[in-house]
Amino acid sequence: MSLYYDTWGSGETVVFIEDVGFGAWLWGWQNDALAGPFETLVWDLRGTGRSDVPEGPYTVPQMANDLEAVLADHGVRNVHLVGCGLGGMVALDYAQRHNRAETLTLIGTTPGGDEAERNIDRLDDAFAPRDDEEALASSLEAVLSAAFREQHPEAVERITAWRAEDDAGREAWEAQAAAFEGYEHRDPLYETTVPTLVLHGEDDEIVPFSNAELLDRELPRSELEAAPEAGHLVGVERATGVNDAIIGFLEAHVESDQ
Repeated sequence: MSLYYDTWGSGETVVFIEDVGFGAWLWGWQNDALAGPFETLVWDLRGTGRSDVPEGPYTVPQMANDLEAVLADHGVRNVHLVGCGLGGMVALDYAQRHNRAETLTLIGTTPGGDEAERNIDRLDDAFAPRDDEEALASSLEAVLSAAFREQHPEAVERITAWRAEDDAGREAWEAQAAAFEGYEHRDPLYETTVPTLVLHGEDDEIVPFSNAELLDRELPRSELEAAPEAGHLVGVERATGVNDAIIGFLEAHVESDQ
């Protein structure tokens, strides 16, 4: 299976991991801010963008193994993982199965399990066919707050155009959504000892904010940054604040490890 990725900048490597069905456009705001002081790597999950689309359903451990293949191909020893939604699950699972992760940044992420909540119906509302511009725009109601959509119509228009080019089709979306729905962290969270930044919109309709509180409570080296009145894609809605938080977190831990 072929997996596509690209890199920018130089320095320690920050890997961005996409959410269910969304293309690399999702990380445009963060990639622009971090490429330079860091090397950034953006890869297309199986089923998305320029990566292959194997038959589903998919699982989070499969995608964590995909990530290991990408990193081995790139030849990087240590990485900082930044994941949103499904991407956060992949980052967490990767840290529990492999040994390259130096830090985790989990955005709108659930660890799964009995205590965790996730709204699968609302996740499905975020899908739209790539050739239906109106549906692509309206489906953003599931992931972006009403206030953001009203105040930034130009951003909604840009995102709609990017989704038409990069997002997964229905079959791959459902295969990735199965991974999102079925995931439960493998090891107890208290055994995941890498420094972790938890970023979460308080009005997230797909992954309720209680998941951020759960991660912060159970992970031994976590920091929680809440975004009031922000939806699931907090990295889009609150890009400046999210970028500042990630850069500050990474710089603190890069310096402390040297």
